[in-house]
Amino acid sequence: MVNEVPNYRIGLVANRAHQDSEDATLIQLLNGSKASITETLKPHFSVVGRTMDAMKIYDLLPDYADIERLPYGHDGGLMRLVSRVVDPDPNKALNAIIYLMDPVDPSSAFPEAVALKRQCVIHGKPFLSTLAGAREWIELESMNLTGKKTKDLDPYFAYENQGIALIAHDAMKPEMLRLAEKHFDLLDRFKVRYATGTTGGLLNELAKQIKGSKDGEGWVTPCLSGPMGGDAQIAELVLDRKCGRILFLEDPHVARQHEADIQLLERAARVVTDFASCNSDNKSADRWLSLLSQRA
Repeated sequence: MVNEVPNYRIGLVANRAHQDSEDATLIQLLNGSKASITETLKPHFSVVGRTMDAMKIYDLLPDYADIERLPYGHDGGLMRLVSRVVDPDPNKALNAIIYLMDPVDPSSAFPEAVALKRQCVIHGKPFLSTLAGAREWIELESMNLTGKKTKDLDPYFAYENQGIALIAHDAMKPEMLRLAEKHFDLLDRFKVRYATGTTGGLLNELAKQIKGSKDGEGWVTPCLSGPMGGDAQIAELVLDRKCGRILFLEDPHVARQHEADIQLLERAARVVTDFASCNSDNKSADRWLSLLSQRA
């Protein structure tokens, strides 16, 4: 069993489009995961103002007490989430962020929103920006504590019918190879694996070492390098619902000339929010892959 997180502390925020109707994404997430939240994980929530308003309007988690209301975003609510992510005190620090992003809402590109994701990557904390990613994370963490699985979600973990993308910046390629070798049996179960540029070649060489030259040939379906358009190729696969999981190991400490391409890929995942998820740091990814193996 994966080492447990003893004290779940979650930052929660949703863009307007994800909270303004009775079938909004925020409502789907909190109602659909209510038992796991209230009976198993029992997290502390730090919720940004307008998202908290929506929870009250739609009677979401009405009897759940451990919720802290933060100011509205324009009054610094998101900035406070960034500070909580980096807080060294484990009794104050948030250990996961659920930020349900609307891909056409400009606030998701504000500095505080960008900094929130970047600090999650630096500090190895899940940054969950889609319904699929947040729902999966709650299910996996709950299963890790109880050993129980939500049967209705079984099709989402039928890897043999699904695709996964494996992408890594230059400094993170050795870490991608380490993760791929450690979790090779899981990754090998997916119907298809996609990767950009050099990462795809390295992963295919790893597969040949593990499976032999014949069986390992073409283990990864290669795309162009990221700067040459590989991210955009994978984004189209995501939009076509051919690739539902993205493992993108980012190096947050270097300037990236193809930043727009990276944002395009993440935005594609948010367009199909009920289908796709994107994971961006090696610490969270290691735990995520381990729990995916258990869930299978």
